[in-house]
Amino acid sequence: MGHLMEGFQQIHRHDGIFKERVHDAYKALGKLSEPTVCPECGAVFHEGRWQWRLVPENAHREICPACHRIYDHFPAGYLTLRGEFFQAHRDEIMRLVHNHEKHELTEHPLKRIMSVEQEKDGATLVTTTDIHLARGMGEALHHAYQGELDFHYNPEQNLLRVNWVH
Repeated sequence: MGHLMEGFQQIHRHDGIFKERVHDAYKALGKLSEPTVCPECGAVFHEGRWQWRLVPENAHREICPACHRIYDHFPAGYLTLRGEFFQAHRDEIMRLVHNHEKHELTEHPLKRIMSVEQEKDGATLVTTTDIHLARGMGEALHHAYQGELDFHYNPEQNLLRVNWVH
């Protein structure tokens, strides 16, 4: 885990980097007209944020940042899970990961899992549309099961890599 990828810096849980310091290309360039509905997922931009609500008849149509990332296959968060404990309790741990997403998604339509993939080395990689979701999943795992948790943030691209080993 000691090796950092170019452009990433290791951070601690409370470094404050999660306040986005750079322009995120997946956020609207200007203020969206209200209301706006995402034609892909049905989320509605209303009162300055994306939310789940009934779609007004007069809503403008524009793809939301989460659907845009999914379409481009460009995650914001990467959560890597590995270790003997993880392998022995994989189903239970993945339930916690999916339940965390489900909980977040009820209030935050832009926080979604993009994919869950098995790596060749036995690790599992979960990609997300939001850095905060990846961070929250890692912290939930660490809280529930302990293990080693570390974060690597690339401020230029607003990408977060979270590693949990146990």
